[in-house]
Amino acid sequence: MRKYALTILGFVLAVASFSQNGEGKAASKLNDSKMQWWKDAKFGMFIHWGLYSVPAGKWDNNTNHGEWIMLTAKIPRATYSALSKEFNPTQFNAEEWVKLAKAAGQKYMVITSKHHDGFAMYGSKASAYNIVEATPFKRDVLKELADACRKHGMKLGFYYSQAQDWFHPGGAASGNKEWDSTHIGSMEKYIDEIALPQVKEILSNYGDVAILWWDTPMNMTKSMTEKLAAVTKQYPQLITNNRLGAGMGGDLETPEQFIPATGFPGRNWEVCMTMNGHWGYNAWDDRWKTTKELTQKLVDIVSKGGNFLLNVGPNAYGVIPVVCQQNLLEIGEWLKLNGESIYGTSASPFPFLSWGRATRKGQVIYLHVFDWPSNGLLDVPLGNKIKRAYLLADQTKNLKIVASKSSNQLQLPSYAPDKMSSVIAIEFEGEPKVLPLPATGRTIIASSTDSLSTTKNLNDGSPTSKWQAKKGVVKASLEIDLGAAYSINALSLVEPWHPWSGIKQSHELQYWDGKDWKTISSLTTEGTGSTERFVAIKAQKFRLLLENQKEAPSIGEFILYRSE
Repeated sequence: MRKYALTILGFVLAVASFSQNGEGKAASKLNDSKMQWWKDAKFGMFIHWGLYSVPAGKWDNNTNHGEWIMLTAKIPRATYSALSKEFNPTQFNAEEWVKLAKAAGQKYMVITSKHHDGFAMYGSKASAYNIVEATPFKRDVLKELADACRKHGMKLGFYYSQAQDWFHPGGAASGNKEWDSTHIGSMEKYIDEIALPQVKEILSNYGDVAILWWDTPMNMTKSMTEKLAAVTKQYPQLITNNRLGAGMGGDLETPEQFIPATGFPGRNWEVCMTMNGHWGYNAWDDRWKTTKELTQKLVDIVSKGGNFLLNVGPNAYGVIPVVCQQNLLEIGEWLKLNGESIYGTSASPFPFLSWGRATRKGQVIYLHVFDWPSNGLLDVPLGNKIKRAYLLADQTKNLKIVASKSSNQLQLPSYAPDKMSSVIAIEFEGEPKVLPLPATGRTIIASSTDSLSTTKNLNDGSPTSKWQAKKGVVKASLEIDLGAAYSINALSLVEPWHPWSGIKQSHELQYWDGKDWKTISSLTTEGTGSTERFVAIKAQKFRLLLENQKEAPSIGEFILYRSE
């Protein structure tokens, strides 16, 4: 007899990373009342816009630059600041931007008030290096956007680079590598005379600011963070992320450019991601994600309990690229029909679904089917009685339900009603009954373990724990005996690094066939974890082989999913 696990958010939505939380160590408060609108919103627009849109990604015949161009091309302060004379975005229309976000189904916007280049996109009294005083445009972008957001009921937040500032002396620079001696100065003085007064300006001059999005807390000391945190405490409804620095934490965890393999249970988290390869405008970057990719990423994130902050990089004229606009409008059309399955929902009750994702709202579970079954039968691993099942696209017709002890099966139409994600609503009784993960409580044996970690961390669901091999070890293995034979068809790994860490960690999953170890799958990740499906293998013992040439092999969660 199989035992069920009662779950609301899913038994093993383990945290995606122990170091991917920026510099903040304090956990976000999931039940803070100020977060409710944000948790219901699910989808927002990120805007990276500044002087870097003028060179549009190109400097000295290199076309792979973005908003970091001042640093990556080592442009002197005097040369870079001269770009302000060319920055005249006369086609900027704040109301059009807000209308686009609304049409996309986005509920909030976050714009760069000052990025690492030190240029303020508003009229700052703390520094004349701003769009009002230093450009021919002479208009306050933040004010116009704030007015438009207020008019159309859109929440507005400001990104602010509190530590890195490559223009004002004393500001931090990535890697602490200065390329212009005129930038050298006291960081304490920079915080007191630039960062602190500018944060006060953006929070006090533009009405109800919903979010303050810190970034790259390089060299931030405790005293520096406390000064800035003291300002935010004056705004009890203000939401802040976890990138202020010095372990200050915040209301949001911020995985960047990737979706955590299993989410951040018990925390508020938000994936920020670009539509191509850059945050700021790059005229040569055509690596655009498709609308289908972006829609399924939104669904994936929401199914794990997170929000999606999707970036656009307007050009020097103030125009959001047409490809971005088209993607956003198409996502918005999908949300018009399926928004009920996104807004105000909670995470999936299922640890894994081979054919798609799920979200929940009360006694309704929304099944997001990415891979429509060729035989027309959809297996739903839910032990509860399903009262009714129907397509969101056609709620007048009930789907046929065939129930068993451990699951339900739905008879679907021959063809998927949506090319991006077809949504089925099921109304059920009680709390969700799902089968527990086969590795729960099982001992994992490692070939090597660092003295500061333990293999118990690999299946404990802890948001801060990991296993790591001893320093200097390149190859390691993890072996688990499930106690009985299970049919396994997917693997999730949580890893501790960032996409930009330069980590390549290879994994090979094997099973014991009674005589020898046989390989099921192999892949190499970038250190941010992965979820991989494969043809189901029924076995009792499994082994994971790891290799990492840069750091000792390390895993946060090692999860095997059953196919039954």
